[in-house]
Amino acid sequence: MTLDETHDPALTSWVAGADGHRDFPIQNLPYGIFSIDDDRPRPCVAIGDHLLDLSAISGLLPVELHETTLNSLFALASERRIALRRKLSELLSDPGHRAALTRHLHRQDAVTLHLPAAIGDYTDFYVGIHHANNIGRQFRPDNPLLPNYKYVPIGYHGRASSIRPSGVPVVRPKGQRKPPEAETPAYGPTGRLDYELEMGVWIGRGNDLGDPIPIGEAADHVAGFCLLNDWSARDFQAWEYQPLGPFLAKNFHTTVSPWVVTPEALAPYRIAQPPRPEGDPRPLPYLWDDRDQQAGAFAIELEVHLLTEAMRAAGQAPHRLSHGPAKNMYWTVAQIVTHHASNGCNLQPGDLLGTGTISAATEDGYGSLTELSRGGAQPVRLANGEERAFLHDGDELILTASASAEGRAPIGFGACRAMVLPAR
Repeated sequence: MTLDETHDPALTSWVAGADGHRDFPIQNLPYGIFSIDDDRPRPCVAIGDHLLDLSAISGLLPVELHETTLNSLFALASERRIALRRKLSELLSDPGHRAALTRHLHRQDAVTLHLPAAIGDYTDFYVGIHHANNIGRQFRPDNPLLPNYKYVPIGYHGRASSIRPSGVPVVRPKGQRKPPEAETPAYGPTGRLDYELEMGVWIGRGNDLGDPIPIGEAADHVAGFCLLNDWSARDFQAWEYQPLGPFLAKNFHTTVSPWVVTPEALAPYRIAQPPRPEGDPRPLPYLWDDRDQQAGAFAIELEVHLLTEAMRAAGQAPHRLSHGPAKNMYWTVAQIVTHHASNGCNLQPGDLLGTGTISAATEDGYGSLTELSRGGAQPVRLANGEERAFLHDGDELILTASASAEGRAPIGFGACRAMVLPAR
């Protein structure tokens, strides 16, 4: 993807506080959907601690933006998305536009942010190889990865109806669980509620039913990225996942960050896909593209923080559970998009893909509590002296991420956070 003037690290904005912003400097310009009070939701772009109402300035833009979701924007050809990005960059960097646009700026903390798209389908993958190894060792110490893992991007179809934006609490789910020592299963609230640190991939231009997406064209079908927390009830999962895979352990809630960071914004932070370990099989031809291997990964650093009820009451800062790079993915985004459509499955604008839990090779980068606590056997000690094997009611999980590269302005994704409420 070609870099242009919108990526210039020296570019500044007339919007107060935008320059050097931790997430949303003018080099980012992610899209979202917002509303004020009970007004109709509408599209916006983030700039610093503010957002710009795009429906209010649609006449200045090369694309009409009046709908209550970003689905039509996602469906645009990349050339039109680039033209929109360049115009927004011009409007927000040239002080000559300040007078006309200031009244359409709103502080992000004064509005409600919604899901950015009407999600038709949601698929969660399993491409974090360190997570796959860590989980596999808990069940198969001598053979953690199943034979298909290094040949096929594993995924399962999740539940789109229970996806919520950052800030919406997650209610502790009820379900069946059967500890090894029990003769029969029991129904009740999960005792092993967990999080999963993931990236979300928003699908843009779709494909017709029956028409696969070639690996060389897969990037053109991606409209943007977000953070994703795939909440998981590990005790339900252990009981129900055979023979058909995750079900009630996963479908009760998924949290996504509300801002869509575009492929164009991430262009300066593309890096080579890490080489596979010696002896691993080369992907089948339909999953291999030289350009994708050269620039299919991203220089993104991910972090997970936990804020407990006790920390909140004491005014303490959240405890960092882990941090690590997003390059710990065994398959690229293009590969999972291509594989998803390889049998003719039709992807549509607004469909959401999860990468699966992204863990690092070392404990400080594990992306779930079940890894950090060794399946609950070794609780994690927090900075205030509390311990966690799994999540308690009142706990709040906060995912963040930042993309950086030498000579470039870093950009972020905004927070993906939710608090755990008691079971109903």
